[in-house]
Amino acid sequence: MPFAQQEVTPGTLVLLRHGQTVWSESGQYTGRTDITLTETGRQQAVAAGERLRAIFPRGFEPQDVFTSPLVRAQETAALAGFPTHQVLDELAEWDYGRAEGRTRVQISEALGSPWDVWREGPEGVPLQFSGERTEIMPDGSTVHVVNGEGELLEVAAARASRAIEAARPALMQGRDVLFVAHAHILRILTTQFLGEDPRSARHLRLDTAHLCRLGFYKGDTVIEEWNF
Repeated sequence: MPFAQQEVTPGTLVLLRHGQTVWSESGQYTGRTDITLTETGRQQAVAAGERLRAIFPRGFEPQDVFTSPLVRAQETAALAGFPTHQVLDELAEWDYGRAEGRTRVQISEALGSPWDVWREGPEGVPLQFSGERTEIMPDGSTVHVVNGEGELLEVAAARASRAIEAARPALMQGRDVLFVAHAHILRILTTQFLGEDPRSARHLRLDTAHLCRLGFYKGDTVIEEWNF
């Protein structure tokens, strides 16, 4: 995505994936289901905040910290030291539709052939997984899971581009911006920042509570650091 030339050195767009959840450990696709962090995830979030303060000692302005509307991202932001932040709906995770709460193995077995979210997308998941259900979590709590139509990759990419637009003014004024969100939407967002096909996001691994830095070099948008 092109950015106009500015005399001010642009800031850095920092990405932070939320900490561990039960489903991130089990491999269940977690899009819009609002689950919380595990104790390990909470510890990861605190540690991520310490890394951020070491790398960015001047910190971030409260208006330059944006989170997904989902609780696992907001909890991560608060534990990382950013209780005051802006909720940005465009940073919600990819809506996996019928894949929500399922594993890749389960979907592939139902199809009788390998399923890949980047290749077939949510629309390639069998109709038998449609509907709504209540799932019991390991701690005994329950979550409501909706298996709807899901979101086309191109729609998620357009949404991610709007999130970048929300950060653009601060970046162009030389301020650093922090996005706290989810693995797939942040990977997709990165492709849009770079002006690449959203399917190339499959090559960008992003682990729980890990950071990335996106920036500018000689007029180009670049990845400065990834998954650290």
